[in-house]
Amino acid sequence: MFKGSIVALITPMDEKGKICKNSLKNIIQYHIQNNTTAIVSVGTTGESATLNKNEHVNTVLLTLELSDGKIPIIAGTGANSTSEAIILTKKFEKSGICGCLTVVPYYNKPTQKGLYQHFKAISESTNIPQILYNVPSRTGCDMLPKTVIKLSKLKNIIGIKEATGNLARVHQIKQYVNKDFTLLSGDDLTALDFMQLGGQGVISVTANIAAKDMSNMCSLALKKDFINARIINQKLMSIHESLFLEPNPIPIKWAAWKLGMINNKTLRLPLTTLSMKNKHTLSLALKQSNIIK
Repeated sequence: MFKGSIVALITPMDEKGKICKNSLKNIIQYHIQNNTTAIVSVGTTGESATLNKNEHVNTVLLTLELSDGKIPIIAGTGANSTSEAIILTKKFEKSGICGCLTVVPYYNKPTQKGLYQHFKAISESTNIPQILYNVPSRTGCDMLPKTVIKLSKLKNIIGIKEATGNLARVHQIKQYVNKDFTLLSGDDLTALDFMQLGGQGVISVTANIAAKDMSNMCSLALKKDFINARIINQKLMSIHESLFLEPNPIPIKWAAWKLGMINNKTLRLPLTTLSMKNKHTLSLALKQSNIIK
């Protein structure tokens, strides 16, 4: 369940900014039908930064309920306060989620020692499998391979979403961790290269609107058929690029709305809707990738 194409799911909202259950149900069914391996609920793409704690927990639990056991659900549970991350993690004990995705603490820029102690404390507070999430472009703090390797020795830290785009990290981590420690890309642009170097999958933004292609690409890559995997990846390249014309999840939410997958393109402030120029660029990418005919 922690391999292949895992979607970093958007959180659909109505015109008033409330969670839209009908749209959420639709996109979950879309991923079940198109063989997405698992769903990350309320991560960065799911707008964790603008949901309050009750909304955060309730959205994960609603995603779990609507999935009806047909696809594994991973909860985003990161925070820049260790105690807050533990409290959030504990909300999902015995809920049925299969794991937690826990981001490097943002804004306060801890040392490598602080990062180790942060994730160690979370690990010791729960039996839920933990996936580390390193995204320095968002957090302002880079968790170095030596810290990841040290954390991989803890009982329930089972993998990492590595979103630096630095492909050297695969080798730097993989050579020193146990073979069952999972390396997942957090960067759609380099995900296939990441897998060819030894990664096991991707937690993907693109999969929100191209689930079947991403699933097929990752399946081929896991079978070492990189020739055919690269054909699919090349088809999606303009999408990978266009979905980051503005900060995630602004473009992907607009694209999902344009494709009729969700009822509204609502974002919460301080996020604002995609600019007219970038709407045009993203529309062209959707056509080039045959997502829009």
